Amino acid sequence: MSTSDKLNVLKNKLKEMESVLIAFSGGVDSTFLLKVAHDTLGDKCVAVTIHAMMHSNREIDEAKEFTKALGVKHIVVKVDDFDVKEFIENDEKRCYYCKKAVFTNIKNVAKDNNINCVLDGTNLDDLGDYRPGLKALEELEIKSPLKESLLTKTEIRSLSKELNVPTFNKPAFACLATRIPYGEAITNDKLRMIEKSEEYLQDLGFKQFRVRTHGNLARIEVEESEIHKFFDKNLLKITHNKFKDIGFKYITLDLLGYRMGSMNEGIKQ
Repeated sequence: MSTSDKLNVLKNKLKEMESVLIAFSGGVDSTFLLKVAHDTLGDKCVAVTIHAMMHSNREIDEAKEFTKALGVKHIVVKVDDFDVKEFIENDEKRCYYCKKAVFTNIKNVAKDNNINCVLDGTNLDDLGDYRPGLKALEELEIKSPLKESLLTKTEIRSLSKELNVPTFNKPAFACLATRIPYGEAITNDKLRMIEKSEEYLQDLGFKQFRVRTHGNLARIEVEESEIHKFFDKNLLKITHNKFKDIGFKYITLDLLGYRMGSMNEGIKQ
């Protein structure tokens, strides 16, 4: 099936749903889905964004800007105390507990707004990574029309570019909790340290990055093609001092560079 055929399949699926509430993070997939759904359903398409401690404030602001420019109704639900015990304890099913809580909240928003279907931006490629949160989506009957239309990440980026969606070349960005090793408790303080350090890397111009934490150690991952930028004594010293100011005791550079889901290495799929 061609990419354009898959896009038509997606549009037809959306038409059949009649009204949709899209879980909108501002990332590549949910932004593309929101654009197509809004073009297809008009005001029968609504975006909802959960703003809790594991989310980047910068990402939330970008999500608000896009929905405003698109002219779509956007509901932001601020969760000041995300106290899901199993999520905070951070075992290997952390994502399941998080998705269960977040999408239960989103389903309530859909019910309050008389909307038929809740959608998320899972694509076909997501099935290849360790993602326990997908089970929670299935249990809550959340629909994933990008996956159902057999759209891959590459195809979504290509179609986004054709449709003038600004996130077509946006780097992948996951919830901040994915930077913390399983078994290490998740706290708001740790998440804010990660957020500040990743904003620093973004402001330096790095495209794809992660700051993984291991206790009081920060492990910086950047694209392999950008590692050479750190072969500069001045930048190393400035980065070290910045991360120390943020609260880390030790700062390291991962020699293999950025790897999606590197915290999942060694987990049985």
